Amino acid sequence: MFAKARKSTLRELPILLISALVLSILVKTFLVQFFYIPSGSMENTLLVNDRVGVNKLGALFSEIKRGEVVVFRDPANWLTAPYDEKTGLAKVFRDSLVFVGVMPDPAKQYLIKRVIGVGGDRVVCCNADGKIEVNGVALNEPYIYPGDKPSDSEFDVTVPKDFIWVMGDHRGASADSRFHTDDPNKGMVPLDKVTGRALFIIWPWKNIGVLEVGKDLSKIPVNSKS
Repeated sequence: MFAKARKSTLRELPILLISALVLSILVKTFLVQFFYIPSGSMENTLLVNDRVGVNKLGALFSEIKRGEVVVFRDPANWLTAPYDEKTGLAKVFRDSLVFVGVMPDPAKQYLIKRVIGVGGDRVVCCNADGKIEVNGVALNEPYIYPGDKPSDSEFDVTVPKDFIWVMGDHRGASADSRFHTDDPNKGMVPLDKVTGRALFIIWPWKNIGVLEVGKDLSKIPVNSKS
């Protein structure tokens, strides 16, 4: 009896493994993908080596909103660091994790920033109080890294339709939209480059939590006239 049960289990094991693999790929493709944080540009909201869960479905079927933290593919050569290709067993292991969605594909360079402006918004830095304004409304930004100014550089931009203006929470250490105004997109990120919304931190244990949306940003009406 036990021998039959063991044989049945062995026959079913490949089916179970294939089913788990297919499910993992479907989740990665359409629902949630995991990314790690390689730099301090989003401190202290996100720390170096944090792992975040990104909702991909929301980016496909609903609008990206101000205040959300988003992951996006490099829009116009913002990242220039060379890709360090692994070899041997390390490469096989890494590629397996990439395939099932546990790790992002390092050959595809991604960034993570907070959305400050969406299509139609006028984003200005800075007013007399040193705050960024969106559509004339001054922002309170509690997520900014302690001691940082909202921005050390001045700008006055209007975000085109189907684009977003993004900034890191560690304003003094983030090469974000402000630093790429001479690229083809004038520092804006096309919505079709957005992979999804970063919703929660899954690792390390001490940092596990939900990422909050900037409350002031989420309350500002979209400037539909621009």
